[in-house]
Amino acid sequence: MSVSDPASIFGQNEFLVRRLHSLTGLMPIGGYLVFHLATNGAIIDGAETFQHRADQIHQLGTTTILFLEWTLIFLPILFHGLVGMLIVTRGKRNVANYEYRENWRYTLQRASGVVAFVFIIWHVWHLHGWFRWDWWIENVARPLGGAQFDAYHASETATAAIRASWWVATFYAVGVIASVYHLANGLWTMGITWGVWTSPEAQRRANLPCAAFGVGLMFIGLGALYAMLTVEVGPPPEKDSPAAAVATFEASAMEVGAIEVGAMEAGTMEAGTMEAGTMEAESPTAAPVAASSGLDDAPSGSRSSLGSGPPATWDANTVVHSVPTRADASPSASHGKTISRTNPDL
Repeated sequence: MSVSDPASIFGQNEFLVRRLHSLTGLMPIGGYLVFHLATNGAIIDGAETFQHRADQIHQLGTTTILFLEWTLIFLPILFHGLVGMLIVTRGKRNVANYEYRENWRYTLQRASGVVAFVFIIWHVWHLHGWFRWDWWIENVARPLGGAQFDAYHASETATAAIRASWWVATFYAVGVIASVYHLANGLWTMGITWGVWTSPEAQRRANLPCAAFGVGLMFIGLGALYAMLTVEVGPPPEKDSPAAAVATFEASAMEVGAIEVGAMEAGTMEAGTMEAGTMEAESPTAAPVAASSGLDDAPSGSRSSLGSGPPATWDANTVVHSVPTRADASPSASHGKTISRTNPDL
């Protein structure tokens, strides 16, 4: 193996590298592809369902999502894709000479891998901008047409990004088909690589479940793409920077806090009003007591002097019945003692 051969970097580790390449194709890349297409397929049931799925994912938090993205998605895809590119450069395609089915599958597996790898790199750029740094998104990604997706407006931004041009929608269709075929056919070749099915008969039997898996996943992926192009959603929101989005959220939180404070103050005022009403309800009982002591103005407009008794216009029976019975109200302590004696009920 010459030094100029790009695959010579494998060296003596070529067996291990190829096994890792095959393994990462199944997990985590293959598993994530199934999860990703199934999540996008939620839009078939409506924009609200898709938004709910996006909210569930982003409830994990930014730090957790970044860790999972790079450890389980981006780094494995880069490893699998770059190693796959090196394998493609070493492969010899002879479909023109040997038009066998397995020969076509061999060629299509490598071609679909190249298309899928290019599509995934562009797809991550188109919707997420590759990196989440604010300055990168504001000054690099969005000015160049990337970072079109907003998780908090998932349905509006995803559909707007795919509907932006016919070639964008076409590239998504080609990318989904290439990715699904590469995974489904890769399951069949992986079984051969790992010795799961080695005999010709076992390999023929394995064709059916691998093909069924591919057709089902293709239906979900293309169905999600079709729904992205046809589902009814509102207009996409204006694209604010992450910092502006945080500021908007904080302003909204302050407004909510002000509303809550105002509600508390209103509740306090209502409680004070209720207390004032209670005092007013008690005042008719206390007023005759004060009036009987000669301290208040008479209702008729004439003032009674201290100790002169109730005004002439008052009915003694009415006054006596309105005075509460108190244990400490002795005749000597009240100037209304003459009234109580003239009432036969007391």
